[in-house]
Amino acid sequence: MSAVRRGAETIAPGVVRLIAPNPGPMTGPGTNSYVVGTGPCAIIDPGVNDDDHLDALVAAAPGEIVAVLVTHAHPDHTGGARRLAERLGVAVHAHATQLRGVRDKAFHADRFMADGDRVALGDITLEAIHTPGHAADHLCFLWRETGLLFAGDTVMADVTVVILPPDGGMTAYLESLTRLRALPIKQIAPGHGRMLDDALVVLAQIVEHRLAREAQVREALADSDDATTADAIAARLYPDLDPRLRGMAAAQVESHLLRLAELGQAQAAGDGWAPD
Repeated sequence: MSAVRRGAETIAPGVVRLIAPNPGPMTGPGTNSYVVGTGPCAIIDPGVNDDDHLDALVAAAPGEIVAVLVTHAHPDHTGGARRLAERLGVAVHAHATQLRGVRDKAFHADRFMADGDRVALGDITLEAIHTPGHAADHLCFLWRETGLLFAGDTVMADVTVVILPPDGGMTAYLESLTRLRALPIKQIAPGHGRMLDDALVVLAQIVEHRLAREAQVREALADSDDATTADAIAARLYPDLDPRLRGMAAAQVESHLLRLAELGQAQAAGDGWAPD
């Protein structure tokens, strides 16, 4: 049985999803790669540099592949981008921002896309929406006519999106979600996990969850007699967390603390944080 028959799934007319073979605590089942169009076609987030996966993406395309689109330069999304583009003789499109933290150091784009730029694929047009928060270079791609959003890691199914400084920021993330809620989005094709219907409800729930977590961080900060750390707050908020994710949880708390500092509600105090 070929790789394409094992993994390709049509999720909407003209859209096929394949899951990259990189499951894990941070990637869930694996990175979602999308083949969009019936000819010409584009591939969104090729994922890992794996022969079978790249072969399956090419085989799943019903017409000529003319572009590789990347939502952001994290390795689980870009690993196969350069190799696939060179194999096909097409350009890799991504945002111009260069990440400073977690990133694919070998990745580079051939063409930069800014907010509002479009890629025409026959009857399908994809519009780039700059959505910093998870990463400063993050792009979503919106097919306005159908209300389908290819969300990358701005929205993920059944898990909380990681916000990691210096390239991620909680305020930017909340602003990106607010902007997406104003767009005609009906369904979300996330970077990891299942398709999400009732897109506006999903986006509202994410905002609600983030603000609730922010309130918990603020409360933990206020309950400390002396300066406290992101690690200590994370241990309080996530007591049963998988040990492999404790560092990531502390980083999430740190992103909330940085936002509270922006709001004038927290301040750095030595190696920790205190209410402002």
